[in-house]
Amino acid sequence: MTIVIERARAARAYASAMSETTATATEPRVTIDVANHVAEVRLSRPDKHNALDAAMFLGIEAAAAEVAATPGVRAVVLHGEGPSFCSGLDIASFMSGPISTNDLVAREGDEVANLAQRVAYDWLRLPVPVIAAVHGYCFGGGLQIALGADIRIAAPDAQLSIMEIRWGLVPDMAITQTLPRLVRSDVARELVYTGRRVSGEEAAELGLATRVAADPLAAARELAADIAGRSPDAIRAGKRLLNEAWLADAREALLLETELQVALLGSPNQIAAVTAGMTKQPGEFTDPA
Repeated sequence: MTIVIERARAARAYASAMSETTATATEPRVTIDVANHVAEVRLSRPDKHNALDAAMFLGIEAAAAEVAATPGVRAVVLHGEGPSFCSGLDIASFMSGPISTNDLVAREGDEVANLAQRVAYDWLRLPVPVIAAVHGYCFGGGLQIALGADIRIAAPDAQLSIMEIRWGLVPDMAITQTLPRLVRSDVARELVYTGRRVSGEEAAELGLATRVAADPLAAARELAADIAGRSPDAIRAGKRLLNEAWLADAREALLLETELQVALLGSPNQIAAVTAGMTKQPGEFTDPA
C-alpha cells in the first residue's frame, strides 16, 4: 500500500509540474473527486479534446494509483471534460516531450510493460469497477483507455476509432488484454487494419461499448451509485472473477469461483447484503482496508 501511495504522489507531482511547463493552462490534466463511495476521474484538457501529451499520460497513471490507494472507493466514473472523451495521442507534443520511445520498455517487477500500457490497463487492475462515459471523439489511445474500463456507456453520436494505423503504428496500450474480451477476431481485425470510425450506436452493436445513452455521464453516475450501494466484498470478488477467469481454462475458472464464494459466505458484508435484501433497506457495509 505504501508503494502505491508514494507512486501516486510522485507521479501526480510530476504530472502537475509538466502541465505547467507544457500547457498554457495551469490546471491539472486529471482531477479526482470522491463522494458517496464513487471516485469520479476527469480528463481535463478540453481545449485539445483531452489529447494525450506527456502530462496527461503521467496524470492518468497517477490518478489510477491514487484511486487504488483511497479507502472507501467502490466504483469509478471515468470521463472527459469538454467536447470529447479523449482524441488520442497528441503527436506533436509527444514527439517533443520528455516521454519518448525510451519509456516503451518493460519496468522491472511490473506486470505491465510500459507507461502507455499502464495508462489503459491500470483501470482493469483496479479492484473496483470502472465505468467510462464516452462522448465526442474517442480515438486511438483514448479508446484503448476506455477499453480498460469494465463498462463503457457511449453517446449515440460519439465517434470511436482504433486509429493507430493512420500513423503507421499498431495499437499498443494493452489492447491485447482488453479487445479480445469484447469483440470477435474478425471485427477487431477490421478496426485495427482500417482505423475506421464507428458511432456510439455501432460501437454498442459491435461490443466496443456496453450500451448507449443520450447523457452517458449521467448514466455512468447512476450505475456507479447502484454498484456503490452493494457489498464491496462481492463487487471486488466479482471483478476479480471476471478478470481472471474470463479467458482461463475451465479447471482454473471453476476453482476460482469456489475460492471467492467460500470467502464471501457468512462474512459480515454478505450477511449485511442478505439483511438489506430482506428488509428492502440500504445495506450497511464495511469497506475493505
